[in-house]
Amino acid sequence: MEVLKHECGVAMIRLLKPLAYYKKKYGTERYALNKLYLLMEKQHNRGQEGAGVGCVNLDAPVGEEYMFRERAMGKDAITEVFKQIDGSFLGQLYMGHLRYSTTGKSGLQYVHPFLRRNNWRAKNLCLCGNFNMTNIDEVFRFLTAQGQSPRILGDSYITLELMGHRLDREVERLYSIARELGLEGIEITRFIDSHVKMGNVLRSTMPHFDGGYVMCGLTGSGEMFAVRDPWGIRPAFWYRDDEIVVVASERPVIQTTFDLQADDIRELRPGQALIVTSQGELQLEQIQLAKANSACSFERIYFSRGSDRDIYQERKRLGEQLTPAIMKAIGNDVAHSVFSYIPNTAEVAFYGMTDGVRRMDHDVRIEKVVVKDIKLRTFITEGDERNDLAAHVYDITYGSLVPDMDNLVVIDDSIVRGTTLRESIFKILDRLHPKKIVMVSSAPQIRYPDYYGIDMSHLEELCAFRAAIALLQERGMQQLIDDIYRACKEDPLSANHVRNVYAPFSVEEINNKIVEMLRPEGMRAPVELVFQSIEGLHHACPNHPGDWYFTGHYPTQGGIRLCNEAFVNYVEKVMNHK
Repeated sequence: MEVLKHECGVAMIRLLKPLAYYKKKYGTERYALNKLYLLMEKQHNRGQEGAGVGCVNLDAPVGEEYMFRERAMGKDAITEVFKQIDGSFLGQLYMGHLRYSTTGKSGLQYVHPFLRRNNWRAKNLCLCGNFNMTNIDEVFRFLTAQGQSPRILGDSYITLELMGHRLDREVERLYSIARELGLEGIEITRFIDSHVKMGNVLRSTMPHFDGGYVMCGLTGSGEMFAVRDPWGIRPAFWYRDDEIVVVASERPVIQTTFDLQADDIRELRPGQALIVTSQGELQLEQIQLAKANSACSFERIYFSRGSDRDIYQERKRLGEQLTPAIMKAIGNDVAHSVFSYIPNTAEVAFYGMTDGVRRMDHDVRIEKVVVKDIKLRTFITEGDERNDLAAHVYDITYGSLVPDMDNLVVIDDSIVRGTTLRESIFKILDRLHPKKIVMVSSAPQIRYPDYYGIDMSHLEELCAFRAAIALLQERGMQQLIDDIYRACKEDPLSANHVRNVYAPFSVEEINNKIVEMLRPEGMRAPVELVFQSIEGLHHACPNHPGDWYFTGHYPTQGGIRLCNEAFVNYVEKVMNHK
């Protein structure tokens, strides 16, 4: 129901044959562009605020453009970008990017890819990524201490400048070697273009960053790379045959675009870089030692496409594992219960949930209870009028249950802020007069912000946090809030002190308080929340143990620091409003 924004998605293509080969075999010189378009459209779920593409033409003669870029804003950005591309936008290396902002910054200048220009082809860098860095201030200070003066303080720009600086050093290293070999003029340039080692650049760049990332780049001399963070937080997949090398944020988009099987595609390992040299040779290099596996579980619950073979089964397990708790909530009265889901991303978990009920030898009554009606133009009104319109974004199917007799079980993939539940969903479900509403989340309670690329960065926005704070205040435990505040302020790095906010309470106590806070005035039906357990999450998604938004166990020191700082900011904001 509540649309969470993900940082972005990436797509890359490297052609391994001459351009004439693809025109002869596939009947068009736009073969790679067409495939890039499909890769991006199939990842539209990962970014609808902007899109951009980049291209390098290794055959371009001196004096003509060889590195191209187009970008656009808005939900139709992919279409707009490809409309802008003309016949000159052809080459051997391609990159595509889809953006969701987690910083609140918008505008074309923030849309990837970013370009760093230079008259030396090898020093030109085109960069995009799926990332959020937690220590960009530290990297900024590192650059300025070297005498640089970055124009913008932001993840993308600072990353571009640091990596560009290290690329410059790599080119200068090769220049010295070329001179020692007695090369002169254009021979030096050719030597540099054919000997750049992107592994050197990445090894001297990426250890500076704390965060979750898949960083992708092209150089003017024809190097292509994608590097994954050492914790494996953000995902990347790749495929190679004798015609192409492909990289994307999700596996099924490569499968669909190139008609492949799941096992044909490999996943980039934590800390690993895929590098394609200017000669088209693929190399896998370990840029940083892999840390403890912290692959993002939210990718499996919500963000990645459910058409992936493994994700589909994992989401079904997430739903099925909730069956015992749901049965308890409805008093085992399946005969007088209707099962449904909202939004569409929860559909697969819904199948798992209903399969679980059937395995208990029950017939399941399934109804499409909630429908997303229209995209209401709430911007034309203000205040209470706007809230009233927003409450009607969803509609119900009247007559889908027996009033005052049937329970209504509705599954969602996650409950984050609770705003849509309070302002819309609970109100409209109550119109059906169910005996009881059981609201189910296939994810555990979201208790902590994310700092690695998901748009939930403020503690006070999370309904579980608000509920825990309310319980502390009601029970006269203000001193604990003060103690946590002091610990966060004085020692923000050693531990996540915010975890102590939840320590005094059971999941059920917090559930009950969430219901109390989200329940709209005048609602008749009783409500019970059922959340996935942490154990259930890890059982369903065993290879993606990253769970910091649920447990507070951040994989990096930057995440711990930012969470503690978020609590300090929250308390000080409350104090300033008193």
